[in-house]
Amino acid sequence: MRDGPVLTTGANSGIGLATVIELARRGFDSVGSVRSAAKARAVRSAAREAGVEVRTVILDVGDPSQCRRVIDRLRPFGVVNNAGFGAVGAVEDVSDEDAHAAFETMVFAPIRLARLALPHMRERGGGRIVNISSIYGLTTTPLSGWYQGAKHALEGLSDALRMEVAKDGVRVILIEPGGFDTGIWEDANSEVVKRPASRYQAAYGRLQAGVRVAVRWWATRDRSRR
Repeated sequence: MRDGPVLTTGANSGIGLATVIELARRGFDSVGSVRSAAKARAVRSAAREAGVEVRTVILDVGDPSQCRRVIDRLRPFGVVNNAGFGAVGAVEDVSDEDAHAAFETMVFAPIRLARLALPHMRERGGGRIVNISSIYGLTTTPLSGWYQGAKHALEGLSDALRMEVAKDGVRVILIEPGGFDTGIWEDANSEVVKRPASRYQAAYGRLQAGVRVAVRWWATRDRSRR
């Protein structure tokens, strides 16, 4: 079943970058999607340092026409839907535009890519759809409601899709990571900074303090493993 490409979205850092490199190590034709030529070069450079080859494609997962072109060109065996961002903010602090962007990137886009890829997977006799959710797809805390809402929606859609396509040899897998050191925390901090007049400033301050403690812990743990 390794004769077809595996597309990983949001491949320029964090889980996405680790995924495209590991897939290449395991013998897959690994393709990472990014949103700029500079990020594509960074992915290929990281792959060379790891001693593997990774292909890249420029893709805005929120653009349906781009999604169709990329999927129809690759005809993938697997899709790893990883693209996302922190979407931090109290529910009433987040605008309609930002809320729609969160759901477009983390709900509509992954399911769109899955729908587009399914005919090609059926032709192959099977395939894999891997949706990167989060521990926040299982629980809820304050100040991340829109992110958590998107991940809860992705979980429900993935569970339904899994049952619908099982007969075709297509497996739908949910990955639910906890917290670890990726660029998503920098995104979270930038979102908080944008809301200096919020009534939730004290809560945002506690959130930022907690993130700083976690990042220091991750750095200490990583050094101890070397």
